[in-house]
Order: sequence, then structure tokens, then C-alpha cells
Amino acid sequence: ARKARGREENIRNKIMSRYLNPYTDFGFKKLFGEEANKDLLIDFLNQLLPNHHQIAKLTFRNTEQLPALEPERKAVFDIFCASASGERFIVEMQKAEMPFFRERSLFYVTFPIREQAKKGKKWLFQLRPVYFIAILDFEYDESEERRRFLREVALRDQEGDLFSDKLHFRFLQMPLFQKQEYELKTHFDKWIYFLKNLPDLEHIPAILNEPVFQKAFRIAELANLSREQYAAYEQNLLDYWTSTAVFDNAMKKGWIKGKREGKREGKIEGKIEGKIEGKEEGKIEGKIEGKEEGKKEIALTLKWKGFTLEQIVEITGLSIDCVRQHLLSSN
Repeated sequence: ARKARGREENIRNKIMSRYLNPYTDFGFKKLFGEEANKDLLIDFLNQLLPNHHQIAKLTFRNTEQLPALEPERKAVFDIFCASASGERFIVEMQKAEMPFFRERSLFYVTFPIREQAKKGKKWLFQLRPVYFIAILDFEYDESEERRRFLREVALRDQEGDLFSDKLHFRFLQMPLFQKQEYELKTHFDKWIYFLKNLPDLEHIPAILNEPVFQKAFRIAELANLSREQYAAYEQNLLDYWTSTAVFDNAMKKGWIKGKREGKREGKIEGKIEGKIEGKEEGKIEGKIEGKEEGKKEIALTLKWKGFTLEQIVEITGLSIDCVRQHLLSSN
């Protein structure tokens, strides 16, 4: 029993850090989606907006958007808010690449556009701007020479002139942000560095030691969570590990096929159904229920991330011989 508790503690130490992971649903909404932390969201969004759309105040809106007609599909946003002057902002944290992500982005912006129509009143189509901001934990497919961390998209004509100022997209491809602490020049740089490196930090870097980031670090500190919040985050983090492990290995094994020639037609040929169950009070019984092949692929990713053989066995539920054989055959 003592040995088992020791293994659980080792796993916990490996998974948990001082600060929460903002790529998880819990972590992202804890930082940016709570009323008490609106100042953090405003400060972050203003780094992505032109001067004439800077936010002074904002209001959170219902993240579940129902269709105009019953059979149509609804949309559920991570964060949906509006400024005092009427601009709408959808903010999404996307953990893993999905088919038709761009099309999904277009579908999402139809909701804040359509809701501006004044029912039962004379309305002259005076739209307020809509911004779709996506923080991506992956690179979406572009040709090598066009790869960039921040991609800004607007409605432009064939001459490149702005056709309308009412619709804007911001895609942040986080893996392409490679700046180190000493290279951070702008406030925007600091925000991106904070989001990308937060789970690995053990203290506030000197360059981030200013009020807005001091608050963000305080909100993100796991020790400040209640027991219920901690248990919810722990489960959420393990779910995140599962989803990223599945995607990473699907890419490595060639289950996701495509072309990197400006546009890729992605196809997922393998399906892994994984679920990690965790218990609160500091105890993780990391059991993954699903197909054995899925467990093996997650085991391989855990190995890449530095987990020991014993930890992998504890998390996946596979036998030690099975894990050892799979890891050896994958070298």
C-alpha cells in the first residue's frame, strides 16, 4: 500500500505544477472567464485590437448560442463577451486540431452577427464589429513559407483593400511562438509567454513582475483553489493529456494524413476512445478505459513527456511487460 501511495504521489508530482494549465477548459475559463477576472481578459484582448476598438468595459454573454430554427445546430463558445460600445468577441482555446476548423470559425461568427438584428423594429443593418480570437495549441496547415505565429484575417477585396471593418479573425498558433524570456519586447509578447509557459513556471519571472501578471499568477496558483475546484481541474487536466496524446500519436503514426501545400485535407483513420478517471484528495487512480491500442499510444506519449515505466503502468492500466514491449518496438 505504501509503495502504491508512493507511485500515486510521483504521478501527481509529474502531472501537477505550481500553476494551472491554461490550455485546459478549467484553466482557461478560470483566468479569463470569471467576472472577477474581467480585467485580465480586457488587458489580453486589447493587445490584439486596433486603437479604435480598444475595450474599457465588457460584459460576459451566454456562451451557448441557440439556432434560429430548432433543427439547426447550436454553438457553444469558450468565452463570449461584448464591449460597452457593442463589439462582440468570441475567444476560443483549441487544444487539438480538428477537421474543418476554419469553417467552424466562420459558423461561430454567424451567431453574434445575427443577434444584432433588431426584431420587430426598423433596422438599417448597422452592425458592430465581431472578433473571433482562437488560441491554438497546434499549427493549422499552411505552406512552410507562410507559417506565422499570429494570423490576422479580415474581409478584403482583390486589391487587398478592406471591404468591411465588421468581421475579424485572430489565429494564434502557439507552437510557433519561440521567444525566450530575454526576447520579450511588448506587452503582447509577455501575455503569450505567460500562457505558453505557465504550467512550467515555479515563480514569477522578473519581466512579468507587474500588476496584471501578478494577479494572473495568483489566480493560476493551484494552492488557491478549493478542494472541489482542484478535483475538477485535476480531471480536466487528465482529459487534456488524453486528447493531446491521442492527437500527437495519430499524427506520428500517420493516422492523420494530409498535404502541406497551402491546404490540407485531413482524414483520421484511427479512433481511440480514452477516458482517464481521477479521484480527489490528492489521489490519482490513473486508469484509462478504452481500446488497448489507444492505451499503447498514450503510453508512448507519456514516455516522451518523461514519465517513468512504473508511472505509465499506473496511468494506463497496461501490464509492465506490455508497456515495455511496446516502448521497445517503437524505438
